[in-house]
Amino acid sequence: MSKIPRNISGKELADLLRKYNYKILRKTGSHLRLNSEYMGYSHNITIPDHKFLKIGTLNNILRDVSEYLKITKEQLVEEIFKK
Repeated sequence: MSKIPRNISGKELADLLRKYNYKILRKTGSHLRLNSEYMGYSHNITIPDHKFLKIGTLNNILRDVSEYLKITKEQLVEEIFKK
């Protein structure tokens, strides 16, 4: 089981989520707004554009994305953070 990295930036996470067709719609202040139509309907998430995301914030974003994709958070972590 892959661990969630503790040194990932908001921009890096947005880049990793491109695998699921997430695209940056806009940047407002220090936040990125992303949208995906991967599952056939629209899903929006907001990611702080910080140098390092707090583990709780990252965990909540990953949980939200995994619910949208109808997979477990552990599966999502494996898929996007595998080396």
